[in-house]
Amino acid sequence: MSHTRKRIGILTSGGDCPGLNAVIRGAYKSAHKLGYDVIGFLRGYEGLIDPVSYITLTNRNTSGILSQGGTILGSTNKGRFVTRTGVDDRQELDPELIAAVKVTIQQLGICGLVCIGGDGSLSIAQQFHENGIPVVGVPKTIDNDLSATAYTFGFDSAVACATDALDRLHTTAAAHDRVMVLEVMGRHAGWIALHSGIAGGGDVILIPEIEWSYENVCRAILEREARGKKFTLVVVAEGAPLPSGDCVTQERRAESRQVRLGGVGNVVAAEIQSRLARETRCVVLGHLQRGGTPTTFDRVLATQFGAHAVGLIHHGGFGRMVCSAPPRIESVPIIDAVSRLRVVDPHCTDVQAARALGISFGDDPSVGSPFVCEQRESAESPAELATVGG
Repeated sequence: MSHTRKRIGILTSGGDCPGLNAVIRGAYKSAHKLGYDVIGFLRGYEGLIDPVSYITLTNRNTSGILSQGGTILGSTNKGRFVTRTGVDDRQELDPELIAAVKVTIQQLGICGLVCIGGDGSLSIAQQFHENGIPVVGVPKTIDNDLSATAYTFGFDSAVACATDALDRLHTTAAAHDRVMVLEVMGRHAGWIALHSGIAGGGDVILIPEIEWSYENVCRAILEREARGKKFTLVVVAEGAPLPSGDCVTQERRAESRQVRLGGVGNVVAAEIQSRLARETRCVVLGHLQRGGTPTTFDRVLATQFGAHAVGLIHHGGFGRMVCSAPPRIESVPIIDAVSRLRVVDPHCTDVQAARALGISFGDDPSVGSPFVCEQRESAESPAELATVGG
């Protein structure tokens, strides 16, 4: 690698998701065109310090990765760089770690570091920025729960996976007159459950943002049966609390890690079968939602994020995160993106549309907002029309 050219570093941190390689490719190609060499650090932030590990990105090792899932750089959500242990619990990094990262950045002559990750990973990037390390952020999470961006890449692919599962469950549920419960990811945000439930013809959707009861879920099932529908599809987000208020978890939380959610689908299925004496089955998608080929939407969004992240570095926009603000790609301070979770508004138009279709959220439907389509004046120009469409 030429030592006369400026260098950009890039890493992928946290859980993997479809589209990471598209960001890497987009960043590399745009950086190369601007005259930068690009270093890809391995195993997320761990590759920044002893033992420092990286590869030089080239046309050869970035060719053909646009449609490839996972990440060619590897990733981790464990190790020495952990700053989040819960929804609101954040920890400061060891100053010695930050000092070691600074040494790596200086020795390799890196003028900007692209950090691709979710809220926990971007919290690390924010601390880097506060300590003088030149970083920019790229939002990545299938949960779509980062504030300050309309969409994160990986979300659309996860929804497509869950929707495909519902399409398949629909036929087997109808064949056997069963209640099928599908548990999807999302942690403390219900976006995957909400969107896949609407797209996949779900009948009941249980999300963290709307309190629900078994009585209301069972009532929705019985009302379907009264209309001649002998099967029901229930979509439940892994972070949806039970009526008792407790979340179902798979393991006790270690001191430095977030609680591992999962298992609520089986609890819901068992309760429905006990109460209604209906044959009920549960399917937990789990990491199937993280793997595989990214959708067209995620490929385009991830590529744009990679290119615009390099643009931020080129123009000195450090401490900022690229974001989706349809129809534009913009940037915001990283701190604005990690200060709070982006969760589903119980009265948003998505929920209203679902209720209008007769989908139950396990609550009393009479308490929901009335279905109202907001009115706006006609666009006066093609540009305005494009904005409305975006």
